[in-house]
Amino acid sequence: MANSLEFEAVVKGFGSVKALDHISFSIKKGEFFSLLGPSGCGKTTLLRLVAGFEKPDSGRILLNGKEITDLPANQRPINTVFQSYALFPHLNVWDNIAFGLRIAKRSKAYIKKEVEAMLALIQMEELAYKKPDHISGGQKQRVAIARALVNRPTVLLLDEPLAALDLKLRQRMLLELDLIHDEVGTTFLYVTHDQSEAMAVSDRIAILNRGKLEQIGRPIELYEAPKSSFVAAFIGDTNFLDGWVAEQKLKEYSLLSIKEFPQVLCFNDKKLSVGDPVHMSIRPEKIHITSDKPTDKPLVNCMQGVIEEIIYQGDHTKFGVRVGTHRIIVFQQHSRFLLDEKPMTWNDKVWLWWHADDGFILERYEVIKEEESEISSLKQELV
Repeated sequence: MANSLEFEAVVKGFGSVKALDHISFSIKKGEFFSLLGPSGCGKTTLLRLVAGFEKPDSGRILLNGKEITDLPANQRPINTVFQSYALFPHLNVWDNIAFGLRIAKRSKAYIKKEVEAMLALIQMEELAYKKPDHISGGQKQRVAIARALVNRPTVLLLDEPLAALDLKLRQRMLLELDLIHDEVGTTFLYVTHDQSEAMAVSDRIAILNRGKLEQIGRPIELYEAPKSSFVAAFIGDTNFLDGWVAEQKLKEYSLLSIKEFPQVLCFNDKKLSVGDPVHMSIRPEKIHITSDKPTDKPLVNCMQGVIEEIIYQGDHTKFGVRVGTHRIIVFQQHSRFLLDEKPMTWNDKVWLWWHADDGFILERYEVIKEEESEISSLKQELV
């Protein structure tokens, strides 16, 4: 598949702040691609460079193999959907969608055909002559998307387009946006700080942090095989354990020593040697929690702890369990509920266990206590 957009060593600074630091990657034609990261990571700056609203300090941007770095915004086959909708209040839905085609001096017959096709695509034929003040937020966003698509742009930029909607409407609009993408086949470049949104609709995601590209890949790759502590913490929840390789086991597995914590067996795909420092991640849903000690099984880590926190969240319960000096977060999925079953409660001694394949050794070992604290603070801001 040919590339639609390419970034070659793109640098952009604002005063002493380097918003983008030598960013290089490509987006395939027809891909639903997301830029994900906390506020100030550089994702909106990158979007503005593509749109032509800003120019990079150095580097190149290519569209379908042709450089557009210095091309004016109005000469780029690129449209943008903003968080604020930016609809014309004095025009009805039909005229808002038709606006770009009229500016381009298309024929009346062509405009009629294309606008009606877009109205059908966003399922708003019956609201064609309503003004923006008389339709809902979700409907306004659909009109904004239709207006941006009717000119058949090579790339559609979406700058946090669902942020102004409430949760239920945002979830519904996300599905509609995915269906629209599948229908039109245009390359979508989607900017968000919400990892659940990006994970739900993206073919691939680029994780940005402080102007640098942390990792790029499919949602499942970012979640199951993060390359850094930042990616592991920013995409979902995880437990970090710091230690060193104490012993090699069965060729592909290592026994890890962790201060004031039981030894942990982990799949060692990084080919670390005895004595090497290790920074590993284990997702809360990979850990099982039971009142009774499980039967010993090969390649399974098993340890005892005490429940310090219980948060019931409907489809699952979140447990905070103290093991040694470490606090381990565990998610227990509610696949079955039995009224006569004695629930686990505060201060109960419990057993935690997980398979050695479910722990993941990160590619970059870092002393990251400050970084973990920062990520935790960022997530609190985004809630």
